[in-house]
Amino acid sequence: MQTYRTPDDRFAGLDDFPWDPSYADVPDQDGGSLRMAWVEAGPADGPVVLLLHGEPTWSYLYRHVIRVLVDAGMRVIAPDLVGFGRSDKPLATADHSFARHVEWVRSLVVDELDLTDMTLVGQDWGGLIGLRLAAENPSRFERIVAANTGLPTGDFDMPEIWWEFRRAVESAPALDIGRFVEAGCLRGLSEAGRAAYDAPFPVEEAKAGPRVMPTLVPTDPEDPAAAANRAAWAVLATWGKPFLTAFSDGDPITGAMGPIMRKLIPGAAGLDHPTLRGAGHFLQEDAGEELGHVVAEFVRA
Repeated sequence: MQTYRTPDDRFAGLDDFPWDPSYADVPDQDGGSLRMAWVEAGPADGPVVLLLHGEPTWSYLYRHVIRVLVDAGMRVIAPDLVGFGRSDKPLATADHSFARHVEWVRSLVVDELDLTDMTLVGQDWGGLIGLRLAAENPSRFERIVAANTGLPTGDFDMPEIWWEFRRAVESAPALDIGRFVEAGCLRGLSEAGRAAYDAPFPVEEAKAGPRVMPTLVPTDPEDPAAAANRAAWAVLATWGKPFLTAFSDGDPITGAMGPIMRKLIPGAAGLDHPTLRGAGHFLQEDAGEELGHVVAEFVRA
């Protein structure tokens, strides 16, 4: 497996992101290994909150959330998915699969960090991967926060706006990552913020992860990930631990998924599920502190 490792100087002087990275090698499932990065903040003995980002962002997305959670006394772990942020980036789109991304995160949080009693916060692909991870390792998780995400099985069609997004990513001769993220924010993104999202990808060939992820979302019942996602849903359909949806009011791609999860997952019953107003798909940018307070109160409860 050929990979790209973003030079460290690309992350020098990041706006509003003071945490130093940690690194671990995980099996690449192709006979070698990949370096995964994460940031950790808060007291070592605090409740563990695992923050999983999606496409095409990295742990920088959670900077406002992290501060609130640390102030609330929580131990925060925010990894960079393989292909994103400071983690290694496989150069071939064929090296990426739904199953591999789940296993890469599992290798980090279970085998390397041995995290238990976790609260999962997953947005976008962070939810797709995180919900699979929790369903396949339920004893490791105490509660789940699903934020602008879902777990498609391919049995139902995706909304047309998602197909437009997928076609745009597939056809773009060059991916403008910073502008891409900004398009998913209702409140805009600063020049420094756009630069931070561009930082992991100084060369176009390093963007195989952002390019391929939309194609890995199951859109057909025979998709390679469909059976595993259905198995995960079978577990979630009996999930009695607390399950909170914290969706924004400005994300047409995932908006319909919140009510489905609240209806089908027992642990969602009886909870006050917030809607974050005036926020887009990347609600961590538009309403990060508010999301942080939602998570902190959920963990305390």
